[in-house]
Amino acid sequence: MQTDVMLGLYLMTSKGVAVLKQLLENFGPECIAYVVTAQDTATEYDGHADILRIANNAGIPSYMRSEIPQQQATCLFAVSWRWLIAEESDHKLVVFHDSLLPRYRGFAPLISALVNGEKEVGVTALFASEEYDRGPIIGQESISIHYPITIKEAIKLIVSCYEKLAVDIVGKLLLGGVDSYLQDESVATYSLWRDEEDYFVDWSWDAQRIRRFVDAVGFPYRGAAVTIDDQLYRIRECDIQSDVVIENRTVGKVIFCADGKPVVVCGQGLLKILRLTEDGSECNLLPLNRFRIRFGSSQSNLQQVKNVL
Repeated sequence: MQTDVMLGLYLMTSKGVAVLKQLLENFGPECIAYVVTAQDTATEYDGHADILRIANNAGIPSYMRSEIPQQQATCLFAVSWRWLIAEESDHKLVVFHDSLLPRYRGFAPLISALVNGEKEVGVTALFASEEYDRGPIIGQESISIHYPITIKEAIKLIVSCYEKLAVDIVGKLLLGGVDSYLQDESVATYSLWRDEEDYFVDWSWDAQRIRRFVDAVGFPYRGAAVTIDDQLYRIRECDIQSDVVIENRTVGKVIFCADGKPVVVCGQGLLKILRLTEDGSECNLLPLNRFRIRFGSSQSNLQQVKNVL
């Protein structure tokens, strides 16, 4: 067994917390040179405080992203990490990615997979490359899922994939090294970066896809966005309703109001909103005291919406 393996861990979110705990439980702090974490206002839980606490309790040097580690590492791990890491010539950078590569290269792949209704999701560990998510694959772990499922539930499920992969790779490193294989470029797909505009519901989609979208961008993300009279709101929970024949189908309009819960016209099908909040709030605004409501699906009046954010 090699004793010169020293890990530099770049960790965020619940996935980073889980990986750190598993490595400590299976190998102790001796093989971890340092831990780096960061704050991320784009998510409700970035995990940085828990990561710092666990590292400090284990006697492992810990740093925030703006700081430069003073210890030397032979291999770097990046889990839920959003920024570039300077890779030195004498060590490897292992990236943990939220998809079964080469599908869903890029950004927020788990969200895209859930919106698309994939029946299997997972995690890939790969060596970093100049072009993102195209490096040789070290290992993969997958898990089957069933809908409806929220992003919080899906993350909880794939955390076990992170834990298993991390322990397996470190075990192999301690025994002498890991193997890898090239990705099949012919089946590669990409998931684009997301910003505030991408949180908005597209009412032209069918009701099932919108339901998956609402579930996929909920906690720890900001939630599916809509506007009413140029004010920003978030749909937290919804349910699919049977469609009816609408002679003048206009998506985004409320067609029924059941117990104060609006039923909205989609491209196909209807969607009943069960919980609606103001942006940044968890207080349910339902039941509504209005019936004639049109839910907006974009930042059509960008400045007014920005004033609400």
